[in-house]
Amino acid sequence: MRTTISVIKADIGSLAGHVKVPRELLDVCGDSLSRALKRGIIKDFHVTSCGDDIDLIIAHNKGVDSSVVHELAWRIFRAAANLAKERHYYAAGQDLLVEAFSGNIRGMGPGIAEFEFQERPSEPIIVFACDKTSPSAFNLPFFKIFADPFNSAGLVIDPKLHGGFKFEVHDVKQAKRIFLGCPEELYDLLALIGVSSRYLIKRVFRKDGEIAAVVSTERLSQIAGRYVGKDDPVAIVRTQSGFPATGEALEAFVMPQLVPGWMRGSHRGPLMPVAQRDAHPTRFDGPPRAMALGFQVSDGKLLGPADLFDDVAFDESRRMALEISDYMRSHGPFEPHLLSPEELEYTTLPQVVERLKKRFEPIE
Repeated sequence: MRTTISVIKADIGSLAGHVKVPRELLDVCGDSLSRALKRGIIKDFHVTSCGDDIDLIIAHNKGVDSSVVHELAWRIFRAAANLAKERHYYAAGQDLLVEAFSGNIRGMGPGIAEFEFQERPSEPIIVFACDKTSPSAFNLPFFKIFADPFNSAGLVIDPKLHGGFKFEVHDVKQAKRIFLGCPEELYDLLALIGVSSRYLIKRVFRKDGEIAAVVSTERLSQIAGRYVGKDDPVAIVRTQSGFPATGEALEAFVMPQLVPGWMRGSHRGPLMPVAQRDAHPTRFDGPPRAMALGFQVSDGKLLGPADLFDDVAFDESRRMALEISDYMRSHGPFEPHLLSPEELEYTTLPQVVERLKKRFEPIE
């Protein structure tokens, strides 16, 4: 059977600053999705959170960009945001940038990663969720998972993976996309996605066209025209039996890479792989976090999840991330801890610079 998995996320209010989603907001979302399940609108769901973001993981058979599913998520976020405003939770309704639903949730503030596929006899997937960072956080891990044989041994020894994968890369400044196949265009791919402030991996396909992975690439600042928070991306990856193994997908997050985000969305810090219970950044609003939930998709049902980073094998990664955090924080308001001027374009810094502009004078 054909199944669609939609992961839709939004920051609509949090506790004690940008820290944690209150339980009652998650309950609002769960109750609404339960009613949708009973009415047959969706097949299954799981509600979770990463930091100050609510993540709705929805299984259905209505395909990608379903206005029914998107409107359902929108109405759920609106209801939760209304409660957040009543309770005076922090940044209530932050990611809801328009008042009325207009047929598609894309461009309205929430982030979304979704794909449709024909279920295999056994269909494992991983849902990744990040907090205090941008969609570029998936560029390096997805390259490792689907193109780096030092990470994914299956690219060398599994005949089902040996042909490689095709990457859909978005130029977020020009609103264009390009498809690049690996290994034959590996260097071209790296030339783009290494410039992660502009080029983002959106989807990955097997060479036969079968979808393998998808990332939410919505940019809140570009939608709103001002800084309203970091994008806090989500992603879905299919694993095993014709795709990289679950362990290969997780291996790509062992090295705590430097990503943009952290405090006020203005700093670089290490992406720390954590269990869901630890996905609540507090130190300098960080360091940035990534969590991974594993599911079996069975006739449209979501079995699980397994909290995949809840493993002592990632303890050294977390220790390293904390050491990197100390080093980066010691730079204070200097680069490379502070982002470059181009990346700070949509933060609050330009307002400070504008106030000083008239005091600049020519150098004699």
